[in-house]
Amino acid sequence: MFSTVVSSVYAVCSDAAGVAGNIFAFVLFLSPIPTFRRIIRNGSTEQFSGMPYIYAFLNCLICLWYGMPLVSPGIILVATVNSIGAIFQLIYIIIFVVYAEKPMKLKMLGLSISVSAIFASVVFVSLRFLDSPSRQLFVGSLSVASLISMFASPLLIINLVIKTRSVEYMPLSLSVAIFLMSLAFFVYGVLKHDAFIYVPNGIGTGLGTLQLALYAYFKDASREELKHPLMIGP
Repeated sequence: MFSTVVSSVYAVCSDAAGVAGNIFAFVLFLSPIPTFRRIIRNGSTEQFSGMPYIYAFLNCLICLWYGMPLVSPGIILVATVNSIGAIFQLIYIIIFVVYAEKPMKLKMLGLSISVSAIFASVVFVSLRFLDSPSRQLFVGSLSVASLISMFASPLLIINLVIKTRSVEYMPLSLSVAIFLMSLAFFVYGVLKHDAFIYVPNGIGTGLGTLQLALYAYFKDASREELKHPLMIGP
C-alpha cells in the first residue's frame, strides 16, 4: 500500500515537473516577440542574430523525435512542447529572413534547409537501421548535443554586450525563460531517470544562471554610466 502511494506521488511530481517545463518553454517561445516587433517596426534585423532561432529549430525537431513513443515511450510531454516550439521557431526564422539583408537572408535560408535535411536524415537512419534501444541512444545523444547548443547560443551575443557595455541585444525575458525551463526539465529528467533529459538541462540551468548574472552585471554597469557619465573636454 505504502509503495503504491509513493509511486503515485512520484508520478504526480514527475508529471508536474513536465507540465511546468512545458509552461516555461511556452514562455520561452513567446519571449522573442518584442524583438520581432522591433524588427518589423524598423524594417531591419539590425544587430540581432538569427542563429539562436536556427539552433532552437533544430533542437525542437530532434527533441520532438526523441519524445515520440517510437523512440522513447513515456515522455510524451517532451514531444508536445517541442512540436509547438518547432512551429514558433519556424515563424521567427521566416520573419528574420524577410527583414534581413541579402547576405544574411541567404545564410539563414541555407541554414534552414540544412536543418531540415539533418532532421530528415536522423529520422530515416533511426527508423531504417536501428532497433529500439539503439534508436533511443542515437536520438538521445543528438538531443543532448542540440540542447546544449541551444542553451549556449544566446552566449554568442555576449561579445557584443561586453563591447558595448549594454544589454540591449540580450533580452532578459529570454534568459529567464531558459533558466526556468531548463530547471523544470532537469527535475523532470531526474524523476524519469532519463540522463538524456537531465544532463543537458542541468547544463542549461547553469548557463541560464550565467546569463542572468551577466545581465545583472552589465545592467548595473549601464546604470552607473548614466549616473556618472564620462567627462570629455579640457
